[in-house]
Amino acid sequence: MSNSVYQINKGINQSIEFKGLKAQYIWYLGGGVVSLMIIFAILYIIGLPSLLCVGLVGTAGAFLVFKIYKMSNQYGEYGMMKALAKKQIPKCIKVYSRAIFLRI
Repeated sequence: MSNSVYQINKGINQSIEFKGLKAQYIWYLGGGVVSLMIIFAILYIIGLPSLLCVGLVGTAGAFLVFKIYKMSNQYGEYGMMKALAKKQIPKCIKVYSRAIFLRI
């Protein structure tokens, strides 16, 4: 019997990470870049000078990348979803009638 040597895949069930961006933030950045390209096309078709279009879209793109990297580092893979879910939990429950407690 010959011995088989198998390599272990240690990255299985790991979330996707690309240059520091984790999980869903890659999709957010991709969607932002696509929307910025559409905005650039609209501004250019309207007739604004091309340098002004590049300046506006470049500034917006830099802001987008900065904010998405900040959210990725602050919240991590699932933290933003947890923070949004936590905001939807009511602080208190008010009951103005005792009828619900008197049912048998």
